[in-house]
Amino acid sequence: MAYDKFSILKSSAVPMPIENVDTDQIIPARFLKATERKGFGDNLFRDWRYNSDGSPKEHFVLNNPIYGGKILVGGKNFGSGSSREHAAWAVYDYGFRCVVSSFFADIFRNNCLNIGVLPVQVSPEFLDKIFKAIEADPKTELEVNLPEQTITILATGEKESFDINDYKKGNMLNGFDDIDYLLNIKEGIQTFAENTPL
Repeated sequence: MAYDKFSILKSSAVPMPIENVDTDQIIPARFLKATERKGFGDNLFRDWRYNSDGSPKEHFVLNNPIYGGKILVGGKNFGSGSSREHAAWAVYDYGFRCVVSSFFADIFRNNCLNIGVLPVQVSPEFLDKIFKAIEADPKTELEVNLPEQTITILATGEKESFDINDYKKGNMLNGFDDIDYLLNIKEGIQTFAENTPL
């Protein structure tokens, strides 16, 4: 399933300075019945976001109208717990294209990269600067530059580099998942097969 190409994202951000956010909080197990990637955003952080009667919890950040944008800024160890890929689906379906943290669980990071959500791991010091910038101005913008592998707090100009696997970077720049990548090099694969003796 192809997704939108990711190059440079400039957006305000939603701050969630909570450590050890696990995948069961990102998308509770009772919502994992669907097999398509649609509709999960409605239940992103369901138990933190809504009361048992379905009414929004006033103090949860996603229900706070002063925050918005395509970037979610989380605390250390974001996406821990079970390996459910639905957690990444929920993040994407809600509208986030980038998650920033000082540490990601490996499986969650890879699940994000497979569907077009860029996990940007920064130093704890830079993460703290981001949270402080958003606290000072909820509309402050971040610039995530995938080609240059940098994230910048535009209000101050402070910048930090981040790492990403070259293969996954190429796929995100082109909007490819693993199947799209193989289809894109189909002719090369066929030529190799035809010219390679058994």
